[in-house]
Amino acid sequence: MNETNEKTLKNKTQELAQLIWDYHHVKHTLEPADCILVLGSNDIRVAERGAELFLEGFAPLLVFSGGLGNFTKGNWDEAEADKFAKIALSLGVPSEGILVENRSTNTGENLRFTKSLFAEKGLNPQSFIIVQKPFMERRSLATFEQEWPEKTVRVTSPQIKMAEYPNEAISFEALVNAMVGDLQRIKLYPDKGFQTYQEIPEHVWEAYLELINRGYDKHLIRE
Repeated sequence: MNETNEKTLKNKTQELAQLIWDYHHVKHTLEPADCILVLGSNDIRVAERGAELFLEGFAPLLVFSGGLGNFTKGNWDEAEADKFAKIALSLGVPSEGILVENRSTNTGENLRFTKSLFAEKGLNPQSFIIVQKPFMERRSLATFEQEWPEKTVRVTSPQIKMAEYPNEAISFEALVNAMVGDLQRIKLYPDKGFQTYQEIPEHVWEAYLELINRGYDKHLIRE
């Protein structure tokens, strides 16, 4: 493949990925809430976003939820929630404002185990701000609606563009594979009872199929 064709192919891949990135964002306007719930991941910028919102006064309670999941098991030596809590403390969040749930391994468990933690602590927050990776906003919303339909929720993520998202820990290839896999889960999980239904526009699904054809299938569920 010559340099011109390679550049064209790369640009098209970026265009397709941008469609899926944009779809995964739910574009919520944030409002003050009872609790900021930060879902664990391999992206420490999620912890920083949660701490930022706490320090700006969006909620009096900051909860970190996450053990070791798909992208951190075998790569991190401590639970996601523990690492995230340390980051929040380093940014000035007081320890009395933080709760940690460090056993969950997926989004559903994040919410179920956090419910159990609240029950143990005698807490019953009614409104939430969920913080997760940018391309997991919609999945987080759909899972919350399924697991906790009686609560109100807004979802947010690190405020960053797709072009600026890849870093030393998360390559562009890893990002696209993850976004494609999460879109597949948005499609499949409602029938499994894991998430609420989310409409997927035709042009987004076509981008998904094309990216799979281009080899971005590493995070797909093999059924």
